[in-house]
Amino acid sequence: MIRFENVTKRYRGTSRPALSGVDFEVQRGEFVFLVGASGSGKSSCLRLILREDVPTTGRVAVLGRDLRSLANRKVPYFRRHIGSVFQDFRLLPSKTVYQNVAFTLQVTGSSRGFIQQAVPEALALVGLDGKQKRMPHELSGGEQQRVAIARALVNRPQVLLADEPTGNLDPATSVDIMQLLARINAGGTTVLMATHEAGFVDQMQRRVIELRDGEMVRDEVHGGYGDTSNIPRLAPEEVRGAAAAAALTAVQEVQRQTADLSVVRAALAEELTAQRRAESTAADAVPRASETPEAQAAPIEPQIDEVPVVAPAAVASRTHPIVLPEVDVAELGVADRLGLSDDGTEEVGPTS
Repeated sequence: MIRFENVTKRYRGTSRPALSGVDFEVQRGEFVFLVGASGSGKSSCLRLILREDVPTTGRVAVLGRDLRSLANRKVPYFRRHIGSVFQDFRLLPSKTVYQNVAFTLQVTGSSRGFIQQAVPEALALVGLDGKQKRMPHELSGGEQQRVAIARALVNRPQVLLADEPTGNLDPATSVDIMQLLARINAGGTTVLMATHEAGFVDQMQRRVIELRDGEMVRDEVHGGYGDTSNIPRLAPEEVRGAAAAAALTAVQEVQRQTADLSVVRAALAEELTAQRRAESTAADAVPRASETPEAQAAPIEPQIDEVPVVAPAAVASRTHPIVLPEVDVAELGVADRLGLSDDGTEEVGPTS
């Protein structure tokens, strides 16, 4: 079906060839993955197969024809046997789904009767029944890619070329497209797909041809994508979000309130000590013989349990007007720690 014989392709103005000595053959009915980094030569291979380019040296034969000797006027007829799908869909925005698929047949001069039969069959194959009258902008990305595949298949080609067909799709839709391509291949169409999707290649275990800097480095039956250990990976960085910042602010506020409560307790203790000292001095104006000067001078330290925890009204006139509720950090709820009010509002609590 497709044969590359020692193919080298050089583009004008470049020092390194796009392809260098590439040699492989794809048999009828195969499903082949063409893998490699960007710039490795995958797209150049597909352009040579479509006869968009010709090799600098070597030979490319498709469907038994040497493409170098193929006359330019015969290229459009040759391409009728090859379907192509790209990652950017390339649909005509002013035409409906039906018209986009039928356009290929109209250009090649197919009869109206054949078009009316072939287009619905192609749309049914790709799962777009009932959407013939939709415009491209009314479809999802996966549906637009299905239209592109239907357009590529409506001519019933022997070969389907797919250049990153899942590149613009989300993971779930990409799986659907890959399953569709597998069904098309099971129907007898040869599929050659250029891709960077390592997961699909590893799961499907089809033939893999790997290119590196224009040279073919691997041709493996039932192969995987290959070594991905050298691909750089992003290291996740810790980012403090709004919730974390609010929680930290709440903790800092609780710590501040606890510190203020300690100040109040210390002030109360000092006040009580002064009172007891004054009472002791008045009651013991005449010292007893058993008391020593050291005992008289010793201060009376109050026990911490004797100090009232909350007495803002009684202490305000003697110390300072600080009124704080009793705070038990261990019993704080989630809403309290995050500084959220209990009245149903969503206002953020105090910040430092």
